Amino acid sequence: MGDLLGPDFPADIGLAVSGGGDSMAMLTLAHNWTRAWGVRLWVVTVDHRLRPESADEAAMVARECAALGWPQATLRWHWDGTGNKMDAARRGRLELIGAWRGALRHVLMAHTRDDVAETFLMRLARGSGVEGLSAMAAMRRVRPLVERATPADYDGALPPRPVAPEDAAARDGFDILRPCLDMKRAELRHYLRSLKGTWVEDPSNDDPGYDRVRMRRLLALLEDEGLGADSLAATAGRMARARQALAARARAVWHEIGHEGSDPVTGAGTGDILFDRDGFAATERDTQLRLLAAALQFISGAEYRPRAAPLGSLLDRLLGGGGGTLHGVEARVLRDRLHLFREYEAVRDLSSDPANGLWDGRWRVEAAEDAAGLTIRALGDAGWAQLPGRPAGTAFAAARPLPALWHGDRLLSCPPLGFGAARATLCPTGRPGLTLSAFLDSH
Repeated sequence: MGDLLGPDFPADIGLAVSGGGDSMAMLTLAHNWTRAWGVRLWVVTVDHRLRPESADEAAMVARECAALGWPQATLRWHWDGTGNKMDAARRGRLELIGAWRGALRHVLMAHTRDDVAETFLMRLARGSGVEGLSAMAAMRRVRPLVERATPADYDGALPPRPVAPEDAAARDGFDILRPCLDMKRAELRHYLRSLKGTWVEDPSNDDPGYDRVRMRRLLALLEDEGLGADSLAATAGRMARARQALAARARAVWHEIGHEGSDPVTGAGTGDILFDRDGFAATERDTQLRLLAAALQFISGAEYRPRAAPLGSLLDRLLGGGGGTLHGVEARVLRDRLHLFREYEAVRDLSSDPANGLWDGRWRVEAAEDAAGLTIRALGDAGWAQLPGRPAGTAFAAARPLPALWHGDRLLSCPPLGFGAARATLCPTGRPGLTLSAFLDSH
């Protein structure tokens, strides 16, 4: 904890506890640490309600926290039955914790060295490169794509809500801290047993239908061949260092050949990415792929970078003078530059109330106080036709996906183009002021 947050620790810190052995051990460790350093714990448990026992497990965590004297809240997740269940649960867990945390800037999670090794094998099986095989970071920023003051369905205590100006950073995201990454699962269980602690075993941990369970069993077999958790985690750590070096190279090239788009009249950011065509072509392929992937994520607000095969195919088309769409982004080759912008089809039917604050997960919209009956949706063909004189220098295709304020079919404003009175600030991945250079650092 000293390496992650010291020497000046926050007054309050969050702790995610599921009731399993790893997180219950971390609760006990954090309990002892916070007493020594005067830090207040706020414990959160997410009940995914995917098993009949989950409510009882959350209640067990609540009892243990009450015995230790720490406030605890149980958040209940509702799965809509669509998509990959485990991935949806992970996303839902982060969203709920983001709504619960209030002004807390840090939330502890009990990932271990075994988790690093299991993840390495899972991604190796998928053919991942340096990015995928890199060890999970001890500190990772989570940037919210959905703004919500409190979780919708919870029991228990909520941390303090952001109120002061200095709490603004807390509203723009939080850091996941993983202080147990250098510990093995067996060490944490031994610690709990020595203290006669309580935990529950999730039966899904023995279900071979899950990739992680199969990799956990495989690790036990690989241990005898010198490919156990320690060895694989060490390799993942070296991959993480290599990733940092490659990211530094990508940032340097970005500053030489790239820039973020802006309206030539207003100077407002449009969310586009442009590369010098010759400079991009002269760059080594790994950096080309890294810059292209970062640009696609940056523009679309997607959580994950695109898969290797379609990403490589798009790069080949761009280098050959063609274009294409991927990840909700359109890429075009012009005479002297590559131009990447939001794909209109990805936002054509997206509409939201201005009071929601975010549109397309990237734009924070500040509209007039009396916004009843107004909507935020893409400029589109209809909005372009209503712009006086059409903004010079702004490509039609790149303008269509920009956010605009509408009253019925009447265009009131398109802030990035300087039309109308409403104001909007570009928020890539939901955070104001995030540049592609900073994005390369964090992804």
